[in-house]
Amino acid sequence: MSAPVAIIMGSRSDWPVLRHAADLLDGLGVAYEAKVVSAHRTPQRMYDFARGAKAAGFRVIIAGAGGAAHLPGMTASLTDLPVLGVPIESRALKGMDSLLSIVQMPGGIPVGTLAIGEAGAKNAALLAARILALSDAAVAERVAAFAAEQTASIPEAVE
Repeated sequence: MSAPVAIIMGSRSDWPVLRHAADLLDGLGVAYEAKVVSAHRTPQRMYDFARGAKAAGFRVIIAGAGGAAHLPGMTASLTDLPVLGVPIESRALKGMDSLLSIVQMPGGIPVGTLAIGEAGAKNAALLAARILALSDAAVAERVAAFAAEQTASIPEAVE
């Protein structure tokens, strides 16, 4: 079986943010493939990827994009797989342009939109793992262990 998660991005410059999703998936033992698939500069690649993603064995797509940020929405319009959008911070508008582009999808084209930047990438990985955990008990155990470790790492005392 191929990797269940695809991490796609509009540019290689998005990788430093989306690497946080990859690192978390690695920690949870969830396989992924990362690809540059630009909605604007490689539209045929995007189309072919999105149309063939399910047949390729992917079950969840994490799509990061900055600026006009059309990649998550265009991908979601071409597949019935869950697409999780990660807005990448832009220079001009600090990622608000990306966030609004991804979150304002028309009814019928769902994209689960996460926070701008690193937090969004990490939460996209966790959400992808939770989706997979619905039908994979081993992933469910690792997700539960991650949550328990996170909880245990927060001290109750102020000092």
